[in-house]
Amino acid sequence: MSSEIRLAFAHPSERAIATADDGPVDRISLRDHIVDVEIGAFQAERGTRQRVSFNVVVEVQPIVGHVDDDVDRILSYDRVTEAIATELGAERLNLLETLAERIAERILLEPQALRAFVRIEKLDRGPGALGVEIVRSRSDLGGAVPDASQERPHPRVVYLTNAAMISDHLGAWIDQLEAEHAPLILCVGLPGAARTDVKHPMAQRRIDLLAIEQNCWVLAARDARCKVVATRTELDWAMKNGQVCIWAPSKIVLDAVEGPHAAVTDTTALVSWFAEEMEASELLVIGADAPTASNVSVRNSPIGESVL
Repeated sequence: MSSEIRLAFAHPSERAIATADDGPVDRISLRDHIVDVEIGAFQAERGTRQRVSFNVVVEVQPIVGHVDDDVDRILSYDRVTEAIATELGAERLNLLETLAERIAERILLEPQALRAFVRIEKLDRGPGALGVEIVRSRSDLGGAVPDASQERPHPRVVYLTNAAMISDHLGAWIDQLEAEHAPLILCVGLPGAARTDVKHPMAQRRIDLLAIEQNCWVLAARDARCKVVATRTELDWAMKNGQVCIWAPSKIVLDAVEGPHAAVTDTTALVSWFAEEMEASELLVIGADAPTASNVSVRNSPIGESVL
């Protein structure tokens, strides 16, 4: 077996040594860290957990002087396990490649880290381990280090009943809400027409989510300022650029690590969950009773000329 092939299947620590620059570096490693997680692009991987193994090596700047047994002077391996746990907890992912990239980037934000070798393997998808391995360096971040001083936007989330959607006041409401200079995300519920009813709970959940999304497009047709968005990336961009959004819930709900506890047919509870996920400044419910339990400020407004 050639040395290149041997290194490809060896532990990342051997690859780190073989590809190191001439200067001295220190390394910390995490071996065979196994987590039960829901991940994968195939339908068979949804709703079930599987064992995923993590092997990580981080090259760090050598410490100048004595360590003095001070944990604050080193890059602790706890930072590596925390990076894994944080990215697994952020959202449900389809690809190991995405997870590996995010873990490597989070590790490389540590001041001491120079290069990160991340190998992730699924242990239950076949007779062997199926996985990916990436190598990233601090220079790969491209200087795009998140600025902790930039506060995340806190949108106003507005739930519109079907009666509110067809109100002649809709355009005026949007005018009023836009004038408040807070990011605006509109949400709707199920359409009034009868829906397909099936016996399989997971299939029914998908059908109900798609029915809500059909209603999103009905609302979008009522006002050209409103754009239907489905992903957190789209929402973040829209909030920073003053775009009025209509939330299409399927992707965020299905990819959530800790999804809504209520059925998606309980649409005010669904929107309340979404408002909490978005760290909304307010949840405004137009034309219906506000949900009773929420961790964000909630108020309701009748269908009248003003909602403020």
